[in-house]
Amino acid sequence: MDLELERKLAVVTGGSRGIGKAIAWELAREGCDVAICARNADALELASREIAADTGRDIYPIECDTTDTDSVNSMVARANFQLGGIDILVNNAARPLGQAPVPGIEGVTDEAFNEDINTKVLGYLRCARAVAPIMKDRGWGRIINISGLASRSSGSAVGSIRNVGVSALTKNLADELGPYGINAVVIHPGGTRTEATPGVAAARAEERGVSVDTILDEMASANAVRKLIDAREIAYIAAFVASPKAVAINGDGIAAGGGVGNAIHY
Repeated sequence: MDLELERKLAVVTGGSRGIGKAIAWELAREGCDVAICARNADALELASREIAADTGRDIYPIECDTTDTDSVNSMVARANFQLGGIDILVNNAARPLGQAPVPGIEGVTDEAFNEDINTKVLGYLRCARAVAPIMKDRGWGRIINISGLASRSSGSAVGSIRNVGVSALTKNLADELGPYGINAVVIHPGGTRTEATPGVAAARAEERGVSVDTILDEMASANAVRKLIDAREIAYIAAFVASPKAVAINGDGIAAGGGVGNAIHY
């Protein structure tokens, strides 16, 4: 299938590693030029060189702290200039969840809560707010928010709140921007294999006194396909919903965890 992404112009936050890097890479494979944004300049430079060498596309590394409005506005202005426009925004910059034990409600501090919300919910809002006028002028756009399946389950109060907040933001963006040709979609990954996974598995294995393979098997058993979903498999979904082919999907959430849980969502 031709996704019609050739020469589209994309911005991916949290694009130097993990799911964000995989999405940026997949968009470039489909013919997009991409600005990847994160706080770590060295990681950005390395990721941009890797993606550009593999795809032949123009990849622009731009440092950005999405918790800061001025930083976001500067990043979007620079990306718009370097790319020559912005068609696609992938909001992915967030504090990692699930790599450390989740505190109970008595262990949730105001500071941790505020940092999580400021990074993921307000950070996504800042980026969407900055790109909206550009997409309106172009008469087309896609905003893809990477959230998580904590939005559909308990177990982490902060994780659930921040991810439900992203879902609410997405629907509001879809309703407001849809008449301008701009779709907004939220993708909910579950446990996902990234470059951080070996370290996380090793730490859990050491803590419990079991093998790394045991931990990886347990992680894979958490979904219906009994396979730990890979970051590139999330990227395939993102590339499709970024495309003109996905105009029918707007304001909705897409679960991408391989079938997690027994609840029925409709």
